[in-house]
Amino acid sequence: MYKALYKPLALAIILALSGTAISLSAAEENKAVAKTQAAVTQGWAYQPLKNPELPAVKQKNWVHTPVDNFILAQLEAKNIKPSPDTDRASFIRRATLDTWGVIPTPEEVQAFVTDKSPKAYEKLVDRLLASTRYGERWGRRWLDLTRYADSDGFNADGTRPNVWRYRDYVIKAFNEDKPYNRFVQEQLAGDELFPGNQEALIATGFLRNYPDEVNARDLNLKQVEIATDLTDTVGSVFLATTVGCAACHNHKFDKISQKEYYQLQSFFVNASASDDILAATGKQKEEYELKQAKWEAATKDIRDKQEVLIRPIIDKAEADRLLGFVPATRESITKPENERTAYDRWIYHRNLWTMQGRTRNAVNQLKTKDKEGYEKYQKLEAELKKFDNIKPKHPGYISAMTELGHAEAPPTYVLANGIYDRHLEEVQPGFLSLLTSEKPNIVPTTTSSGRRTALANWLTSASNPLPARVFVNRVWAQYFGRGIVESVSDFGKMGTKPSHPELLDYLASNFIKEGWSVKKLNRQILLSNVYRQSSAEREDTKVADPTNKLLASFPRQRLDAEQIRDSLLLASGLLEEKLGGPSVLPPVPSNFNAGNAWVTSTDPHDYHRRSVYVFTRRNIPYPLLETFDMANPQLVHSKRDVTTTAPQALALINSDLVFQWSQALAGRVLREAGNNESAQIDRLYQILYARLPDKTEKATLLGFLDNQEKITKKQIAEGKKVGVPEGFGESPELRNNIDKLYKTAYGRSADRFEKIAFLEFLEKQKQAKPKSAQDDDADAGNTSTAKDDSQKLNKARAAAFLSLVHAAANSNEFSYRF
Repeated sequence: MYKALYKPLALAIILALSGTAISLSAAEENKAVAKTQAAVTQGWAYQPLKNPELPAVKQKNWVHTPVDNFILAQLEAKNIKPSPDTDRASFIRRATLDTWGVIPTPEEVQAFVTDKSPKAYEKLVDRLLASTRYGERWGRRWLDLTRYADSDGFNADGTRPNVWRYRDYVIKAFNEDKPYNRFVQEQLAGDELFPGNQEALIATGFLRNYPDEVNARDLNLKQVEIATDLTDTVGSVFLATTVGCAACHNHKFDKISQKEYYQLQSFFVNASASDDILAATGKQKEEYELKQAKWEAATKDIRDKQEVLIRPIIDKAEADRLLGFVPATRESITKPENERTAYDRWIYHRNLWTMQGRTRNAVNQLKTKDKEGYEKYQKLEAELKKFDNIKPKHPGYISAMTELGHAEAPPTYVLANGIYDRHLEEVQPGFLSLLTSEKPNIVPTTTSSGRRTALANWLTSASNPLPARVFVNRVWAQYFGRGIVESVSDFGKMGTKPSHPELLDYLASNFIKEGWSVKKLNRQILLSNVYRQSSAEREDTKVADPTNKLLASFPRQRLDAEQIRDSLLLASGLLEEKLGGPSVLPPVPSNFNAGNAWVTSTDPHDYHRRSVYVFTRRNIPYPLLETFDMANPQLVHSKRDVTTTAPQALALINSDLVFQWSQALAGRVLREAGNNESAQIDRLYQILYARLPDKTEKATLLGFLDNQEKITKKQIAEGKKVGVPEGFGESPELRNNIDKLYKTAYGRSADRFEKIAFLEFLEKQKQAKPKSAQDDDADAGNTSTAKDDSQKLNKARAAAFLSLVHAAANSNEFSYRF
């Protein structure tokens, strides 16, 4: 038997290594591989789902949910005892980080620790899953899989101003516990399955998220590149199958022929991105269009005169642009509309993208080449602005994938060696034979081919075992650091085998049985005893289970990039809880040198939004998140890397931004704990670690304060500037006066940023005065410089305390989940 397997495999290796030395027809290669594959049993991942019976276990009182039966059965088979429960404070910190992506507050920890009711854990888990923070956390992990970014990538890396709506759709879907099968259907074919449903249309942003070279000159190649990206992404995300390996030849390990790859790709060839779909619907849309029509009628003469000025420039630019395309692309673009095929139509629509910004570019050319014409244009622009009072506010656009209002799809061909213009046989849409013998049921509509509907329905059908298996395995991996199948996006022969195959099938079958509810799946894992175990290291398992695959203890994990940033912001009291909206650009280091690619948001409240809302530019990631291994938006990011590098420590300790957060945290501790240093250290530990320090830790930290105070005193004496906790030295009277001023002027108290700006203004005013005037102000007890007499901390001690806080916030204990 093995010889029969090795002969075709050896032939495949020779072919792969020899390049063009040996040439077989596609049909001959298909036969050779089919013969090999026929001798191989269908892989475990492609077998129908089973609903296994719960294994019998000896330690029955350890079982909290059915999940525990499967874990405990394997432990008992190895004579390994599970670990005891972790303490309650550690549990709530662990569970809150896993479900919300941030640390819990000391008050939340205390409430859970002192809750003696028998349903304390259930109440905690239900509260966590009910919060909108849950959707922000789990939505971010789904975005890892979707190549989500706010820019195109490639050379231009232009901004995509509308894709945030897809991000918000994902967060909302998790918060509302949208059934996963519906979630999949909307993302693959929302425009076809649910016409008129704006949310479902936005969901197709999943497909739209591909990286793109907007100024590509070979649109024939671009059409294949996009279809390839969509095929590979769907295969990886929903099927955990490396279908992309079959783009150039039959898959060398899994039963996927090159022909089948292009049959799968055929589902997507009519899909085309649209970034200009009006976001308004119903009455809002009607009102907008009515007002817009009135504005257009009122300004027609002015705009026509502007058009006359810039039209020659636009015409020349478009003629030059057309010459820049390859001949095959030009042929499709220049065809009369009534002669265009479905393929030509795709190319022509894609060509329209390269015309974006043509008016702006023409005006810029007019400014440099025809000053008289530019002056006329500017006068007309001033006239146009007089009508701003009747111009409606634009509701914005949606970025989505549609089929351009036509049911006819371009042909799909098997490509020789994957080369885009070397067509072999034409193929029709079809599923992978290793999964099913079922044929797609494609029903075209008047505006779409119906192909993606057929694919979405098959992926979410009860007869397809893979999508549910794949998803529950991804969820498991988020909690335990690795999946039941460790290769979370490869369930094929080159992937790893499941450590607990019966548990995987139980979770998948129960997931479907429970209506594809993601929250119920999370709840079952969170309430299991395997999740509740201590993470303490155990000597007795190092030989029997050295990598902890059997989960005899809970695996410790380093927090990911978003958890670190968001938790630091929450600890400092700065985290802004606003939900959704356009992506924000917080400040970056002064040496970042991103130019116009990173223009900091004007609203300071945006600086401290959750990381899921931070602008994701493909070529210039946000530095702090990139340093801690954020998801790479260029591709399906199946599993976060966990690296330990020197730049990570330096980014936290030396970052001016992180230092400001530590100043805010130190100020918070002083306000909440008062002047007692022992109480201050207690409060700091409660905020950061959800525990109190032991005697040794407290003695060490107090000793650190004494030593550090000596250093800061010397620095102050030398005239060096030292950092102090936020609010240090400000009198309560001054803070109250600022609040009173804002209440009088605006009917509300000043927020943090306004107070800081006000105090900076007062300080500048003070510095601008002659020295004698400053002394007079101090003698008179001027409120702008008055100190809080009750605050006994001197400046040197305050600076030392800030150093302690900064070190504690950047420690391993803070950045790990135990």
